[in-house]
Amino acid sequence: MSFNIALSGLNAAQAQLDVTSNNIANVETIGFKESRAVFGDIYANSQFGNSQTAIGNGVLLQEVAQLFNQGNLNFTSQALDLAISGEGFFVISPDQLSQERLYSRAGAFGVDSNGFVVNSAGQFLQVFPVNTDGSVTATALSSTVPLQLPDTAGAPQATAEVEIGANLPANAANLAVDAFNPAQPNTYTASTSITVYDSLGDSHIVTAYFVKEPLLDGVNQNTWGVFLTTTDSTGAVVDLDVFDGVGGAASPLVNANGTAYGTLAFNQQGVFQGTIPASGIYTEAFSFLNNGADPTQQVFFDFNNNTPTQFASPFTINTLSQDGFTIGRLTGLNVDSKGVIQATYSNGQTEAVGKVALARFPNPQGLLQVGNTTWRASTASGEPLAGEAGTSSFGLIQSGALESSTVDLTKELVTLITAQRNFQANAKSIETSNAVTQTIIQIR
Repeated sequence: MSFNIALSGLNAAQAQLDVTSNNIANVETIGFKESRAVFGDIYANSQFGNSQTAIGNGVLLQEVAQLFNQGNLNFTSQALDLAISGEGFFVISPDQLSQERLYSRAGAFGVDSNGFVVNSAGQFLQVFPVNTDGSVTATALSSTVPLQLPDTAGAPQATAEVEIGANLPANAANLAVDAFNPAQPNTYTASTSITVYDSLGDSHIVTAYFVKEPLLDGVNQNTWGVFLTTTDSTGAVVDLDVFDGVGGAASPLVNANGTAYGTLAFNQQGVFQGTIPASGIYTEAFSFLNNGADPTQQVFFDFNNNTPTQFASPFTINTLSQDGFTIGRLTGLNVDSKGVIQATYSNGQTEAVGKVALARFPNPQGLLQVGNTTWRASTASGEPLAGEAGTSSFGLIQSGALESSTVDLTKELVTLITAQRNFQANAKSIETSNAVTQTIIQIR
């Protein structure tokens, strides 16, 4: 009996050595969770036996328990290095089309040749599909998809509207509107330019010129002529007539050069009163481009919603933006604390391409290890509960960081020494039992 008891002790000490050695080996493994050997004594007694004098039968390895403690966060410079601060696991799939889901705390992700975000084993990071504003459309695990980064920002968008707001200097000299010539700076008061895009994504520079109109019967009218020019597909400057609304007629105000222009009106306090044409200042159709782009494109210059002023201060542009863009190439990624992945493009556009899916379990220690710092759900762990970072009990996502191993090297080295001592003590028990047996055999 004593041989078997000591042998079970040897096996237990060896198991503890193995578990400790595995912990030490993974001290630098990203997302690794330390394990510990859990033992139980072996005890057996018959129905009518005396439990007060019964002797145990040794020790048994009950389980190798995983300890899901929070690891330290090591910060990096990679946007796709992700760490979870708090509860939850990343959801990954073995391949692009697989419905199997694995779970991991290791967030060292990269991009494969097809633009999919994968870990070092080529497994695919799963995300929730999102709307353009980053809100999730569905949060079930079955709705998660592999994250693929688009190479381009999609089709270009023709400019339809320019937001423009400015202060026009009230103390500027009055000029003859019919003498306006964009090539002669002394014929206009101020100007500003903005790049707009046609339906093919080709860029054109539109310049707005402001001319303070002359006195009328010796009285300042507080009105400004607005002239527009652009560049065609060859880069040549083209004068643009100001139209009265989309598809409308040209402005009735035509200067000596034959170009229709618009007018901005202010009161004596420099407050904006409106435009002429009253419906707004639109460019003529871009029928002169001859590059295959939409020849009916017009651009609306929205002064009304941007509060232009006429004060006695220098010409200042307060608002200047447009709603068109060309095709763009991916230039960067940003992952916020809620897991929303924003792609930025060379055309200045940003796009939400997914939201990192997280999962948690009623009993994480029941998860089955499958290698590469990943786990699989089991009956003991319970069904995975999917959710978004920062909601319920889920932790937050930290971009540019990795969760380090939870192994405490100092503690493991002490455990290693203890396991070695346990092994030696159990070996000594076998040696002692052998000596006793030899003594009994030698009795005459």
